[in-house]
Amino acid sequence: MSLVRRATPEDAEELLRLRQVMIDSVFAGRSPAAGGTATASDTSWHAESLPTVRRRLAEPEGDFAAFVVDHPERPGGLAALAVGTLDYRIGRAGNPHGLTGSVFSVATDPDQRRKGYARAAMEVLLDWFRERGAGSVDLNASKEAEPLYASLGFVRKPDPSMRLNL
Repeated sequence: MSLVRRATPEDAEELLRLRQVMIDSVFAGRSPAAGGTATASDTSWHAESLPTVRRRLAEPEGDFAAFVVDHPERPGGLAALAVGTLDYRIGRAGNPHGLTGSVFSVATDPDQRRKGYARAAMEVLLDWFRERGAGSVDLNASKEAEPLYASLGFVRKPDPSMRLNL
């Protein structure tokens, strides 16, 4: 039996909890003006997000996937997750079909770190991208997570990205 499984709608609250762990870790100490969260551990958005997460988890053939590891000591809890989406962009050299994976949430419960759970979930997510024909996968990495991603084959790239918050 595999350590990693595909998340279900019943996992939605735990997905949001672990996403908050990741957000708090990555943006700790950063002000909103610098791209950080409004306050540490701001969970006010969870209730509004929950129905959407449940709906997306209920679409197994959709472009959104979350792979999780169950918490070994807390029934119903999650120890780790890796979440991503498959996006279409007009093709280019190296990715003529234009399918690109985006990893946007990888987190491990603080009491379950250093057990290989995030790596296992990422490997399954990367397989999911490959099975669907993604030509590349993008993610943003914290300094702490960069060695994991590098060991999976990710490389830093010059990124001219800009963002407009609507």
